[in-house]
Amino acid sequence: MQWKAAIANALWSASNLPAYVRFCRALDHPEPVQTQKLRSFLKQNARTAFGKAHQFEKISSYKEFTARVPLADYESFVPWIDRIMRGEANVLTQESVTHLVPTSGSRGARKLVPFTCGLQDEFNAAIGPWLVDLQRQQPGLIGGPAYWSVTPNLKGATAEALAIPVGFDADTAYLGGTRKWLADAVMAVPSAVQLAESMEAFRYETLLHLLCCRELRLISIWHPSFLMLLLEAVYLHWETLLDDIAHGRKGSMMGLPERSSELRRMGPDEPRLFWPGLRLISCWGDGHAEMWISELQSEFPEVAIQRKGLLATEAVVTIPFHQRQPLAIRSHFFEFLDEQNHACLAHELRDDQEYEVVVTTAGGFCRYRLQDRVRVNGFVGTTPCLRFIGRSGSVSDLFGEKLSEQFVSEAIHMAIASVRTPKFMLLAPDEDDLGCHYTFYVEGEMAPDVIANLDILLRKNPHYDWCRKVGQLRAPRLFQITADGFQSFLQRECANGRRIGDVKPLVLSARTAWSQHFQGRYVHNSLLRYPC
Repeated sequence: MQWKAAIANALWSASNLPAYVRFCRALDHPEPVQTQKLRSFLKQNARTAFGKAHQFEKISSYKEFTARVPLADYESFVPWIDRIMRGEANVLTQESVTHLVPTSGSRGARKLVPFTCGLQDEFNAAIGPWLVDLQRQQPGLIGGPAYWSVTPNLKGATAEALAIPVGFDADTAYLGGTRKWLADAVMAVPSAVQLAESMEAFRYETLLHLLCCRELRLISIWHPSFLMLLLEAVYLHWETLLDDIAHGRKGSMMGLPERSSELRRMGPDEPRLFWPGLRLISCWGDGHAEMWISELQSEFPEVAIQRKGLLATEAVVTIPFHQRQPLAIRSHFFEFLDEQNHACLAHELRDDQEYEVVVTTAGGFCRYRLQDRVRVNGFVGTTPCLRFIGRSGSVSDLFGEKLSEQFVSEAIHMAIASVRTPKFMLLAPDEDDLGCHYTFYVEGEMAPDVIANLDILLRKNPHYDWCRKVGQLRAPRLFQITADGFQSFLQRECANGRRIGDVKPLVLSARTAWSQHFQGRYVHNSLLRYPC
C-alpha cells in the first residue's frame, strides 16, 4: 500500500460523501429535484443580459420557460460569448466566467464553453457520487495511486489575448479547491507531462511514470484505444524506459533500480504483470468504443472494466453508479427531445426509447442541444438510465473526433479551392492493416497536395487533432472514383433502409468501407507521403 495516495484517496472520498448521499436521495425524486434546478437557474440569472432578453423574471413554470426560451445550438450563443470574451460581466450568468473551455464545434473548428464556479459545482455533484460508489464497489482502489488521462498542452499553441483565459493549466482544475489538491496527490502521472514538447515526449513521459508506479490501482482514460496505443509504445522504448527507471532522469525522478530489474524479468509482452494491484480501468464503452472493450479485457483479464458515463465539456449527463448509468439528476436541468422533436422531462422518459439531450447549466447555456442521442435502458429508483448511441445530425465520431458535416464541408472546399470541383466527394472513416483513418473519396481530377491540406484543415478541430496526435487516427487517404460516385452512394444508402427522396449528397458519412461500393482505387502515395 502507498500511504500518501491511500490517505489522499480516503480524504477525497470523505469529501464526496455529502454529494453521494444527496444523489442517492434524488434518484427517487427526479421531478422535484429537476424543478428546483430550473427555478434556481432562473432566479440566479434573471438580471443577466440573457435573462432580461428572455424575461426570466416572468417565468413561473416549465411551460412558460419553453415559450420564452427557444431551443438553441452553440451558434445561437456566439454573440453572447463574444461579449464575455471582451470582458463584459453579467452576460449569460450572474457568476463570473473564470475560463472559456475549448471543444469541437459543429460549424467551426472549435467552441468556447463558459466555465463558472457554479458549473464546477454541477460537475462535482456528479463526480463525487461516482467516485464514492466506485470505491464502494472496488475497495482496493483506495490503497494506491491512479492514472487519470490528461490532455497534452503541446508547446507551439498560440496564446490568445482575451479578457477571459482559454482552457485550464491542468485537467484537475475542473474539480477546484481542496478536491484538486487531493486529486493531484493520488496521480501516478503528474500533470506536468501535459507540457511535453511533442506527442512522442508526452507518450514517453506518461509511460515512464506509469511503469515506475508498481502500486497503480486505477486507470481512467477516454477511448480504450488510447491505452492500447500507449502499451504498444512500450515495445518501441523498452530498453530506454528501463534505463531511465533505473537511473532517474535529470534530477526530476529518483532512480528505481529494483523496479527496473523487476520489469526486465517480466518483459514487455504482458502488461497485465506491470501493475499487480490494478483493480479497474474506466473508459468509454458505448458507440464505436464498444468494439475495443474486448481487446482491452484480453490484455487485462483480471481487471474490471467500467464503462464511463456520458460526459461533455458543456455538461455531465450520466455517471456509472450501482452498475448502471443513471442521469446526473442533481447536476443540470435536463430536457429530452423525442422522435417528434417534442421536449420531455426526466421523469417522463420511457424505457427503450431514444431521445436527444438538451441541457441548461450554471455555465449559462440555456436549452442547449448537446447533439448526443441516448436510449433509456432502465431506471435507478425512478431516475432513467441512459446509453449513448450516437450524435444527432451528420457527425462522424469514432474516437471522439466529432467531425460534423458543416465543418468538413468547409474544410474540403478550402482544400480544393484551386482545382475544379469534382463530380462527387465524400469523407468517411475507414480501417486497414495500419489502423483507422479517414478516406477522401473523389470522382474527378485532384491535385496531389489536396489530401495533406485537408488534413491540416481538419486538425483545426481540437478533438480530431488529438486523435491524430495520439495515433488513434492515421493520416487520411485519397480514393479516386472512376465512375458513378453518387449513384453508388445512393444505392448503398437505400440498401440500408433510407428512401431515395431522403438521401442527399453530403460530404461526410459515418459509414466505413466505402471502397467496397465505389469503382476506383486508392492513391497509395497519399498515405506514404503523409504517414503521421
